[in-house]
Amino acid sequence: GSRLRQEDFPPRIVEHPSDLIVSKGEPATLNCKAEGRPTPTIEWYKGGERVETDKDDPRSHRMLLPSGSLFFLRIVHGRKSRPDEGIYVCVARNYLGEAVSHNASLEVASK
Repeated sequence: GSRLRQEDFPPRIVEHPSDLIVSKGEPATLNCKAEGRPTPTIEWYKGGERVETDKDDPRSHRMLLPSGSLFFLRIVHGRKSRPDEGIYVCVARNYLGEAVSHNASLEVASK
């Protein structure tokens, strides 16, 4: 059954994430919605590295929402470590290919 079915189509991003400026400790959401058949899997990358979410690590403060959006319970930002600040993209994949969203920057507002 790996024959290409006519109704199958490669992913395309229908909602891209937009740049965010968030206060430290606040929640934030980077939106991403993709369509495709079969339904594409969504992964997030920050600066080329895959973003780990609650599915990879239950203690993670980042969750992958069913829609494909990336939700931060709270923005983590310290003097030494700034794990959430950066440029994000979401990538939607199925067996026909992949689609990459626009870049979205997440900045932490300085008090």
